[in-house]
Amino acid sequence: MSDVKGAKSRSVLISGASVAGPALAYWLDRYGFDVTVVERAPTIRSGGYPIDLRGTAIDVVERMGVLPELRSAHIDTRRLRFIDADGNAIATIMPEDLTGGATRRHVELPRGELTSVLYQLTRDRRVRYLFNDSIEALQDDGVGVEVRFRSGSEQRFDIVIGADGMHSNTRALAFGPEGPFSRYLGFCFNLFSLPNDAGFSHEAVIYAEPGRTAGVYAVGDSPTLLAFLNFATDEPPFHSNTDVDRQRQRTAEMFRHCGGISGRLVEAMQRADDLFFDTVSQIHMPRWSSGRVALIGDAAHAPSFLSGQGTSLALVGAYVLAGELATHTDPVDAFAAYERIARPFMEANQALALREGGSLLMPRTQEELDARNAALAAMMASGKAVAHAEHSSAAHNALNLPNYGHLVRE
Repeated sequence: MSDVKGAKSRSVLISGASVAGPALAYWLDRYGFDVTVVERAPTIRSGGYPIDLRGTAIDVVERMGVLPELRSAHIDTRRLRFIDADGNAIATIMPEDLTGGATRRHVELPRGELTSVLYQLTRDRRVRYLFNDSIEALQDDGVGVEVRFRSGSEQRFDIVIGADGMHSNTRALAFGPEGPFSRYLGFCFNLFSLPNDAGFSHEAVIYAEPGRTAGVYAVGDSPTLLAFLNFATDEPPFHSNTDVDRQRQRTAEMFRHCGGISGRLVEAMQRADDLFFDTVSQIHMPRWSSGRVALIGDAAHAPSFLSGQGTSLALVGAYVLAGELATHTDPVDAFAAYERIARPFMEANQALALREGGSLLMPRTQEELDARNAALAAMMASGKAVAHAEHSSAAHNALNLPNYGHLVRE
């Protein structure tokens, strides 16, 4: 290991400009790296579902100096309302009763707010963004990586990092097809928006039948609701890049005889122009790096939304990887140190999705639904969080961040 603060600037290409990519770019730029971010979309993506920052991730954004700005965008969801087929409340609870969140160690905000903050933080520095482009080919010769872009241009970088999500193109190029690394958790989901005609405010409303869950999420007093239709199936019927009309048809079939609010949401889904569909899956890899190419965020260790930790893991991973790259001259050594430090934390948070999250949020059977309702009733009566909330909080805070402040070149 060696401090490379005085070494010549090294060039890094990051694929993906959502959360992990710009966060990594920020820290690498502060450590004196020459950073380029390539993103297939034409610009930073706005909107999207609310995301949570918890535990160790709060320490990261605090060290970035943006915690006050993020707190000002805090959504302040006040209740989760579980309803029956007639719209009557089975239980109304606070979100932290499910997640184990603590007020000062948790921020919930629109995904677009976070991506905008990270983009502005890096754009105003020396980070270069290449939008509407992507990596088409990689050639790692041991001393650098030759990159050919979809646009036809070619460039050489010292290091390439894939921060391009669960269906990572960088991972496919460097490690092979997704299949061996993907762990399907038995559910599919649809996300879309619709008008907030019912006047929902600062809340989520959730209806479930065995194997099917429908709900809406009101971000503050927004005139637009974010809706979801999730269903259980042993074999995923689609992947993320399949025909949208088939997705609509399959989902409508799954909810054909489902009651409650699901009928109205299926009708809204059929009209929605922003439908997003995917499987509930995780990514598990034996290694997060190969030569001079490495992965962070969902590309390396997607935990699924059942964990509630995808964004937090992306921020923590970006911080640790950047610090280890700044600490080590050889990127292979840096990647090994990054994985040694971060893997236990990532795996502990991935495990949250495999505990009670699925049966509580998306019960598959009548037995699981009855057990969920009993647990909610007990929570209402006692005022105590669900049994696994304390375990979740421990996982959220399981990593004490290393201090890389001495490597900053400013």
